[in-house]
Amino acid sequence: MVTATFRFYEELNTFLPGERRKRAFDAVCARTATTKHMIEVLGVPHTEVELVLVNGETVGFDRLLRDGDRVSVYPKFETLDIIPLLRVRDHPLRTNRFIADAHLGGLAHLLRMAGFDTLYDNNFVDSAIASIAEKEARIVLTRDRELLKRRIITHGCYVHALKSTQQLKEIFDRLDLARSARPFTLCLQCNAPLRSIDKTLVEERLPPKVRAHFERFSTCDLCQRVFWEGTHWRSMQALLAELMVTK
Repeated sequence: MVTATFRFYEELNTFLPGERRKRAFDAVCARTATTKHMIEVLGVPHTEVELVLVNGETVGFDRLLRDGDRVSVYPKFETLDIIPLLRVRDHPLRTNRFIADAHLGGLAHLLRMAGFDTLYDNNFVDSAIASIAEKEARIVLTRDRELLKRRIITHGCYVHALKSTQQLKEIFDRLDLARSARPFTLCLQCNAPLRSIDKTLVEERLPPKVRAHFERFSTCDLCQRVFWEGTHWRSMQALLAELMVTK
């Protein structure tokens, strides 16, 4: 066995018991333990980690720990440029595509509203989520830290907020989504692309009041739903307008 000293920074402390937060502490490790293994043993999912320093040098998740090592673990940096340093992932994802677990249906709905390809099915089991995320290069969204510890998941976010609108704001802030949002381009039900459609082609399917007061419509070719800019659309637009103010 070896003993290493750990220090976790910023929001990573929320995964630790109170006595270990915002301070250095010693932990006993197996001689074959890697940084990834110990970080997760201590309660922090590897997907929440962006940078690891051991004795002041950047390392990957596969670095074996030695007796006396001092390990500093950092989350995503919002303002500090760490491009010259070695991040723990080989490369970022080119496109933000998501898969949400069974408890985040409201968040999945709002992300689709913002134009982000988001898979969701309340029958998804953890193994299916992990497999799909690996195969399709998707970011896993969950409140289950054990799911994020699965080795094949390389990109994921532990969602701290409880309400879906707060969750959306949290993900927008963490992943800087404002610049890539494309509101009202995906079906909220199917996640398929929407397209504009002439009113005359859907008139018979519209409620009388909608037929009388609206002229612009879009449709999903997968589920055949028709959308218009009603009260629900306006409330969603107001929510997105607040989130899409770029800094």
